[in-house]
This record gives sequence, C-alpha cells and structure tokens, in this order.
Amino acid sequence: MVSFKRPNLNTFQERINIATIFVTVCFLLLVTRLAWLQLVSHNKYHLLAESNRIALVPAPANRGLIIDRNGVVIGRNYSALTLDVNAEEVKGNIDQLIDDLSQIVLISARDRRNFKRSLEDSRNMGTFPLRSMLTEVETARFMANRYRFPGVEIRARSFREYPYNELASHLVGYIGRVSQRDKERMQVEIEGAKTDDPDALQASFLPGIQYVGKIGLEQSYETVLRGVPGYDQVEITAGGKPVRTLASAPSVPGKNIVLSVDIKLQYLVEQLYGNFRGAFVAIEPETGDVLAFVSKPNFNPNDFVEGIDSITWKELNDSPQKPLYNRPLKGIYPPGSTYKPFMALAALENKKRTPSQTISDPGYFDFGNNTFRDDKKGGHGLVDMQKSIVESCDTYYYMLARDMGVNMMHDFMKPLGFGQITDIDLKGESKGVLPSTDWKKSTFKKPEQQKWYEGETISLGIGQGYNSFTILQLAHAMANVVNNGVVMKPHLVKAIEDPFTRKRSLTTPKESYRIDLKQENIEVIKKAMVEVNNSGTSAAAFKGTGYVVGGKTGTAQVFSLNSKEYKHSSTAEFLRDHALYIAFAPAEKPTIVIAMVVENAGFGAQYAAPIARKALDFYIEGKWPKEVPEWTRAP
Repeated sequence: MVSFKRPNLNTFQERINIATIFVTVCFLLLVTRLAWLQLVSHNKYHLLAESNRIALVPAPANRGLIIDRNGVVIGRNYSALTLDVNAEEVKGNIDQLIDDLSQIVLISARDRRNFKRSLEDSRNMGTFPLRSMLTEVETARFMANRYRFPGVEIRARSFREYPYNELASHLVGYIGRVSQRDKERMQVEIEGAKTDDPDALQASFLPGIQYVGKIGLEQSYETVLRGVPGYDQVEITAGGKPVRTLASAPSVPGKNIVLSVDIKLQYLVEQLYGNFRGAFVAIEPETGDVLAFVSKPNFNPNDFVEGIDSITWKELNDSPQKPLYNRPLKGIYPPGSTYKPFMALAALENKKRTPSQTISDPGYFDFGNNTFRDDKKGGHGLVDMQKSIVESCDTYYYMLARDMGVNMMHDFMKPLGFGQITDIDLKGESKGVLPSTDWKKSTFKKPEQQKWYEGETISLGIGQGYNSFTILQLAHAMANVVNNGVVMKPHLVKAIEDPFTRKRSLTTPKESYRIDLKQENIEVIKKAMVEVNNSGTSAAAFKGTGYVVGGKTGTAQVFSLNSKEYKHSSTAEFLRDHALYIAFAPAEKPTIVIAMVVENAGFGAQYAAPIARKALDFYIEGKWPKEVPEWTRAP
C-alpha cells in the first residue's frame, strides 16, 4: 500500500512570499529605472535621440584683418573652393578614397600628408580639406562624379593670406590647422564662456574652428581675430542626407587689430639689413607704440598656412642663419658700449660721479692680477662724463663699475627694464640677464660658482660680462629715459577695431609706472649722446642731418679674446663682434627711439649707425634712400 506525504503548507506559503517579494523588487527596479530615464535623464537621452535626427553644420567665421598704423592691410582673407572630406561619413579605406579622388582631382603627396595629419590630430572626427583652391575644370569634373563619393563635398572656404610675404613675418606670425592640443586649450575656453545655449556653443565652436594662430600676433590675438563660428541645425535622414534646415546662428567675424607698426619703415629697415642677421626695434617713447620690429633673416608665413612641406621646413629649421628665430624678442646680446649712457645716468643718480669730474685714462685699468684694456692704445687722456660717452672710453666705466658694485648697478637698471620681461604683446619673450649677487646664488649650483668675485664687476661697466639683454629691452630702456622716467609698456597692437562700426579701443592707453629720475641728469646724458653724432663715434653716419639726434654706438664681443688681439677679417663669421646702436630723435622732444644689432658685423659705427640714419631720415623727414626699392614696388 502506497502512502502519500501530506504537503507542508507553511513551506509552500514561504515560497509564494519569496516569489512575491522578488517580483515586487523587480517591478520597483523597473519603475525606478523608468522614472530615472523619463525624469532625471530626459534631457540627456533627448539630445542623443535628436542627434540621430539633427546635425549641426558649423559655419566658420571670417578672421579679423591685420592693419598697420597707416591703414595698410598686411594680413587678410580670400575665398577659394576646397575638396572637403567628412571623416565620420566616409566608409571604407581612406587611402583608397584618396586614390580614387586623385583620378578626378590632382592631389599631391603634400595634400595627402596634411589631410592624414589632420585626421590623426582629430581622431577621425570632423570635416577637413583634402585639396584647396580647386580650378573650374576640377570642380566640374568632381561634381559629375559626386555620387561616387559620399561624405566628400566642395565648399567655399576663407583662407589667410599675407600679401607682403616675408615682410614683418616674425611680428605678424601665421595661422595653421588646429591640432589636438589646440582643441584641448579651446575646450577650456568653451567651459569658461558665458552663453544662453552652451550645448549649441560647444557643438559648433570646435568643429567651426579649423585654423588658429601659431606664432606672432596671430597667436597673441587669436581670440580677438578668430571671431565666433556659427552653425546650421539641419534635419537628416538615417542615411545622413540633409532634409531641411531647422535653425541657424550666423557666425560673428573676428575683430581687426590695428598695429602701432609703420609697415613702410619696417620694409625699409628689412631692406637695409640686406643679407645681414640682426634685430631692430623702434619705439615711440610717449606712447610705447612699437614702430618697427625687425628680425633678420625672416621667412614667408604663407608657407605655413596649409601646412609647410618637409623640404622647406628642413631648409628653414637647419639653416645656420636661423630665419625662424625671433631675434628682437628672444635673442639676448651683450649691450656693449650702448650700456655706457645708462651707467653714466646711474652714476649721477647715485652720486658716484658729477658731470665735470674727471679721470686720467692711460688706456687700461688694473684690478687685482687682471688688466682691463681700453680700445684706444695710450688712452683718452683726461676724461669727464661727456667725453666718456662721446669717445666711448672703457677705462672710465671700468672704474665706475668698481665704485658702484654689481648690486647698485642692478638696482638702478632693473626699473629701466633691463633683464625684465617687457610684457610686449608677443609670446615667448626672453628675460635676459641682469646680474647681481642674488642672481648668481640662484643660478649656479656649486658654492664656488655662487660667490661673486669683484673682478666680475669690472667688465659689467662696458656692457660685457654677464650682461645679456634683448634689443627690445634696450629700446625700452632708452625710451624710458628720454620719456623722463615715464614707463609705457611697449606694444605692437595699438587698437582693436570693430569690423562693422570701425570703432577702435586702445590696448595700452595709460602709463605703467614712473622712475624717479632728475631732469638735469637726463639732460646731461642726452647732451652727451647728441655730441656722439656730432663729433663722436657715429659722426660720419649722421653728418648733415636736418634734425638733432642723439645716439651711442656699441661693439659687443661674442667670445672671450683671452688677451689676444681681435682681427675681424681672420675671425670666423659667427664669432665676429656684434655691431650695436641706440638713438633718439628729434633730441628736443623725441618721437622715436631705436635700438639695433647687426650680428657678427663688427663696429657699430660702421655697420649699425648708417642703417639707423636712413631709418630716421625716412621717419622724421620722409626721405627714401636711393639704394632701396620704393615701397610702391613692394610685393
């Protein structure tokens, strides 16, 4: 007889309860998830859904113009047709696509390299030009075959052009295609921007910007020149074809920048330098306007706009002439004898000398076991302050440096701008070296190197030793002196101009600070510098001027002679002395200050002063030298 076990009702009820709890929990999870998706994450998924139906097509903004102080346009835009490839829409192998397109449109190896580099930088996201400046025949040929190439279109684009080619290339700079680093930097700008529609801004801003300033003013004023890209909100099919435009926001063109530079003066000086290397800076003391900013040799910025080819890049980068090096901004040079007027002013202000106080110069100065020689054998005889500047007496300044000491010199020169960043509106400025005992301690590691030796002080008086400054600093310091201690920050951009209203706003309308200098001391220095051009070292270069001009020549050693006699012709070119010159004119109320160096040229009076004379003749009297092609024939 089979017996059946009576089921346990309690166990059965427990199972029902567990199942009920499980179902209830699952239902609550589903409800919670549904609530989260519908309420909390609604905006996020709505945008994702809309992005499958709506595309934002960026509209690049026209870049602002670069204009000189007299209205000459030196950076502008032009339109041309380009063959654009949308990397996100292209299916298949990119190389094969380019090969197929090259059967219709000429695509060079450089075009291919630049395009692939853009793809790598953008991680295959966005639209990029494969070939620029299509001809009418190429345009017609592609349009007939357009159906074969989804994601490839012909568009009208705005391109940057520098109509005067190499002229002023180091100050203007150039633009180039946006890199990944540029995008990351601009993303920070987006996050800090204020807008009523941040999603639209973020969606349109980066794709709409394909070129940015890389160096020079194009880089420094990138956000001013760039403008704000617009966009079209387009409804698309599942295949990505546009159906209709839902909304649009027009692009806002960039603002123009008006330079303080006189491009004709810039052109003249660049021509006068010829094949010499060097730097030239001219400043208007009362305003801080930089009138000319020359670095020679220079380069053609147009080569960089669409990506420079490897051969040209190698030639520029490997050249011993260093054409890419911005000499006025980054090059540091010993000031040589151009430092002497500042030393004389320091002596007057610190009561270490009077104008009439004299020394007897035998042609050398002994200090310890070293003999510091003057460039004139037998010396200059009895020398007062004016004669020390006019005849450039080294011995006078050897003694003065000993009496002042390195720290007194440092403390006087620092407010003038020596060894300091001027904060000019270009990136990458060098600070140079204005030595002091503290500087040496912080610069060198070994204790014996950190100690300041008195013998190191002597050569500082004639602008040698550790002294190393930029030509920009030298011009800035001279401007500060002749402007009676009123310091104006040097700047290349005088104003920002609205492209529609033409309203301008000044970039540096106020003085930076004032240096407490006695007017009578300034007049002593100015008078001596005027005499330099009347009867001193640069008298030959300035004979017959129709205006009064003050100046000072300088010749700076590139390497130590170790008591050997310097012979210019037998010395290797890159080891020859630098020729320097500083000047101001008209002397009674200077409107222009000049500082310049001609690298490895020799004597400042012979190679630098004549260039300064012709530049001043043009700026003050409008005279154009016969040996230089007229501006009207400039490229």
